[in-house]
Amino acid sequence: MGAVSDSGPRSVSIATIRDAGREQPVFVDPNRGTIAAQAVYPDFTGDARDLISLDMELNLRKRVAALPDQRLHPFSTRRFTAPYRHPRKIWGIGLNYLDHAQDLGELVPDEPASFIKADHTIIGADDPIVLPEQSERVTVEAELGLIIGREARCVSEAEALDYVWGVCTILDQTAEDILQRNPRFLTRAKNFPTFFSFGPYLVPLEDVVDDQGGIGHLVVRTVVGPDAVRENRVANMRFSPEYLVSFHSQMMPLFPGDIISSGTPGALVVAPGDVAECDIPGVGVLRNPVIAQEAGGPRIKL
Repeated sequence: MGAVSDSGPRSVSIATIRDAGREQPVFVDPNRGTIAAQAVYPDFTGDARDLISLDMELNLRKRVAALPDQRLHPFSTRRFTAPYRHPRKIWGIGLNYLDHAQDLGELVPDEPASFIKADHTIIGADDPIVLPEQSERVTVEAELGLIIGREARCVSEAEALDYVWGVCTILDQTAEDILQRNPRFLTRAKNFPTFFSFGPYLVPLEDVVDDQGGIGHLVVRTVVGPDAVRENRVANMRFSPEYLVSFHSQMMPLFPGDIISSGTPGALVVAPGDVAECDIPGVGVLRNPVIAQEAGGPRIKL
C-alpha cells in the first residue's frame, strides 16, 4: 500500500486529493493510506479548511486510527494537491532569521515584518512554480506554516499554541529583484501566481511538539538541487511561533484555516528546470518544479 516518507507525519494528518477532476479533503494515515473526510463524518460537506475546525472540536482523527485497513485507499491511487484554496488570510513573516536578513543586507526588525499574500498565489505539491516575465531573480524560501484551528483574538503568547491546529511545509516565492528596487514593492514581489505552495500534509500539533510543548526543535530546510541547502532551527527565529500568533491576534482576529508562514532560514535563487523543496523532518517534504512563464501570456494552468 505504500506509506508516507520517513520525514513526514507520524500520525493521522489532513490533506486534499484530486479525484476525477474534483478536489476532496481526506485524512491520511501515514502507514495505511487515505480516507475521505465524509466517510469519517457523513455530514461533512466542506473543504480541508472546514475540516480543521471540525477536527479541533471533535478530534475526528481518532476515528480514523480505529478504522480497519480495508476502509482506506492506497497512496499509489492518490494525487495530493494544495490542502485548500481559500484561507481567510495568509500572513508571511520577513527577516525572522538572522541569516536570511544578512542575505538581503537587512537588520532583523524589532517587531515582526509581516505581509499578506492572496489566495491566487496558492499551488500544491508537484505544481510548477512559474517565474514571471517581470522578474529576472526569483527566490524560493522554505518555511514552517502555522495552521490556525480556532478563532484567536488578543491571545497571550503563553496560550497561543492552544489556537494552532497544526503545521505544514511551505515554499514562499519572492521576485527579489523587484523587492530590491524598493522595499515598498513587497506586496508586488510576493504575489505573483504560484508564489505560495503548501502541503501536501497538514500535520497536527501534537505530532511535532517536544516534551515541553514547544516546536523550537524543528529544522526547516530550503533545498534546490543536490548542493544548495539553507537550514536552521525554529528555536533560532527572532520571533517564535507563539509570539507570531499572539502578535497578529492583537492586530486582527485569526480564523480557522488562516496560515502564518513563519519565515525562512534562507532563500535560494531558482531557474527553469530546478526543483525546489521545503524539507521539515517530522512534517514532510514539499517539492515543486520551476518553469518560465510563457512569453506574452498571463494565463497559467494549475
